[in-house]
Amino acid sequence: MSSQPTGRRRHLPNSPFNAGREAAARPPELIPVGTRVAHERYGLGRVVAAEDERTVIIDFGGGEVRRVNLDSAKLETL
Repeated sequence: MSSQPTGRRRHLPNSPFNAGREAAARPPELIPVGTRVAHERYGLGRVVAAEDERTVIIDFGGGEVRRVNLDSAKLETL
């Protein structure tokens, strides 16, 4: 008996797992400069620059400036 798969994997069009593939394919919503945001780990901050369509630079105060990916579930606009 062979343990090799016997064909290609099929992706069903109505599979609930397709939602993750579709979300990864489209770019996240860009946050405008000056918008207040909340981060789960760093707290409240303000967007000071947009690096590209997936990354922003946020000033969390006290000299703490961080580069955050917009795909992050920990980032929320206020």
